[in-house]
Amino acid sequence: MPDRTVSPAAPDAHPTSPPATAGLDPARAVERFRELLRIPTMSRNDIETTRWEDFDAFVEALPRLYPTLHDALELTVIARHSLLYRWPGREPGAPTVLMAHYDVVPATDEGWEHPPFAADLDGEGEGQVIWARGAIDDKGALVAILEAVDSLVQAGHLPLNDVYLSFGHDEETVGKGAQAIVAHLAERGVRPALVLDEGGAIVEGVFPAVSDPIAMVGVSEKGITTLRLRVAQAGGHASTPPRMTATVRLARAITRLNARPFPARLSETNLLMIETLGGHATGPLRHVFTRARLLKPLMIAAFGRLSDETRAIVRTTTAVTRLSGSLASNALAEEAHADVNVRIAVGSTVEKSLRHVRRAIRDPLVEVLVVDANEPSPVSPASGPEWDSVRESITATYAGVIVSPYVMLGASDSRHFTRISDAVYRFTPFELSAEDRATLHARDERIRVATWLRGINVYATLLRSR
Repeated sequence: MPDRTVSPAAPDAHPTSPPATAGLDPARAVERFRELLRIPTMSRNDIETTRWEDFDAFVEALPRLYPTLHDALELTVIARHSLLYRWPGREPGAPTVLMAHYDVVPATDEGWEHPPFAADLDGEGEGQVIWARGAIDDKGALVAILEAVDSLVQAGHLPLNDVYLSFGHDEETVGKGAQAIVAHLAERGVRPALVLDEGGAIVEGVFPAVSDPIAMVGVSEKGITTLRLRVAQAGGHASTPPRMTATVRLARAITRLNARPFPARLSETNLLMIETLGGHATGPLRHVFTRARLLKPLMIAAFGRLSDETRAIVRTTTAVTRLSGSLASNALAEEAHADVNVRIAVGSTVEKSLRHVRRAIRDPLVEVLVVDANEPSPVSPASGPEWDSVRESITATYAGVIVSPYVMLGASDSRHFTRISDAVYRFTPFELSAEDRATLHARDERIRVATWLRGINVYATLLRSR
């Protein structure tokens, strides 16, 4: 489909104060966004197959697209491709960090309505859409941050304290870039007052009896650990199999694990989320949700049944993601493996999760190995000056939205920053429908131009308060 001229966004359905980016040229901002979306910075677990020339092209495009920003901010390249910008403040004090990453998950043209790296424009007004891999995850946030900072620099704004822009290059794989940035800041004694990374969004229809839009701000995230189940035994010809082959033993271990879920519980953050959203519920559920602490057993039972997502909220989860066995179809496996992705609930630990898995499997011949391990993140406060800065930057752009804390089910680079900051939040300032969210790491990823432009305003409003 041919490209279309960017149409001015229709007025927000909930008008608020004048935009913090009043001087922004939407058409030029969108064209810069599209140019960066067209660079296929695909992260691959096999480092040898990564096209680093695409990452170099992305980095080299930024000074040309944002010359004013690059004149005002200091840039340090870390771990070869991750970027750390410093915007010097007027006074010494704890800085603010805005995070994003510019690597994307791989995509081919197959099955996409629009090619994933064409950055096609489609539609008009509030319905105008940019189709591209990375439009939401996570170049949408990265370029929105650049646009916000660039517009403020051009307007002559200087932050009170330093502002850092931390842009990782391998969040979708190992996150070494973010870890290196944290090590760099820690070595220099930098301890941010506030860190904001990708995470929750503005959503509707996700909580029973609440019709208002909700800004879900992550104050923590589950731990992510990979376990490997390994069975080793004698092989042989498939024509004379024993009763219990390595693959059968492994399959039995998997079904036992699946039949014994982790115990359910509601963390303090989950209770606060239910109470916050329950205050906006209608009908009899308002009475139930606002008394979540008194009715905790009922809440746990309900969340365990409502959906896959609510089940994941109240417990540690396991998912078998990879299986391997014999190298030939007519040979018995001498080793069989299953990789288990474990998302560890806040309040639990890697060690507790490992014990549960071993007890569930009940087979000493199935070895449980830890491939990599990350504990749940510390919980950042859902009150106080840093929380208020984030909340007010959202409500200044989206009037009537409910701002709620929650525990993020996925993992982000922000977990590394908890080492140097007590206020780490995970929120992407875009309105995303269920259909939009379903395109993350999938085909037909896209974002509405109007919501992307409003996201720029959220970042700019936050920066004006720092």
